[in-house]
Amino acid sequence: MSVFGNRLKTMRENAGWTKTYVANRLYLPLTTYANYEYGKREPDINTIGSISTLFNTTNDYLMGKTDDPEPNPSNLSSDDLAEMLNNVRSYNGKPFDEHDKELLTTFLKGLYADK
Repeated sequence: MSVFGNRLKTMRENAGWTKTYVANRLYLPLTTYANYEYGKREPDINTIGSISTLFNTTNDYLMGKTDDPEPNPSNLSSDDLAEMLNNVRSYNGKPFDEHDKELLTTFLKGLYADK
């Protein structure tokens, strides 16, 4: 079994979920999900992202690049945030301007200041 498959199975069992439950939550056929756990098949990057979101972990943990399963938002630097916000053009069909970027930056810095 692959690192990915082992971690996927462990996280599912720790959550007390069945393969069927997880497959349904990910909108996947049961056989596809089971083959991920068995190491017979690998998901695409979008599916890995969906799995990491479902289990509240990181892609890097699932893929064996780190042994820390906890997402760590403090790894995001101010430069990273600025770069991400520079790539945002709109939200919900409405333009995203400089004032919106400043508000969001202030909000996120305040949100993560005490964590």
